[in-house]
Amino acid sequence: MSANTIWIDADACPKVIKEILYRAANRKSIPLVLVANQALQTPRSAYISAVQVAGGFDVADNYIVQHAVAGDLIITADIPLAAELVAADCMVINPRGERYSESNIRERLNMRDFMDTLRSSGIDTGGPATLNQTDRRHFANQLDRCLANW
Repeated sequence: MSANTIWIDADACPKVIKEILYRAANRKSIPLVLVANQALQTPRSAYISAVQVAGGFDVADNYIVQHAVAGDLIITADIPLAAELVAADCMVINPRGERYSESNIRERLNMRDFMDTLRSSGIDTGGPATLNQTDRRHFANQLDRCLANW
């Protein structure tokens, strides 16, 4: 893939976020690649494609790491994947619009590890809140800021 590609860690990405990304890719003529371990339906577009990888732990993540290049934009809620891509000079935002950076990714990794420890100890930590209208708006605004930098 060429530089300036948007990659989506698509297995867990909410449909509404994918739809925002589809519109942006078409509007800005930017390649958009969804990566998942299941078949995905995408709109017909010269800019949008999907890659189905084999099932298994981190297979989609590994595919993105192997194919993304510095400057690409990746959409993921996976903190370890985000950390690896930030270190590779990629722009990374989560589906709620939070941009990961060198300055905040270590804190996110530490919090993730802490929550994993609590869960493995039997403590119910709950899951993330449902994506709401504010989250969608925040994501769309962050996406626009990222695309303006290209």
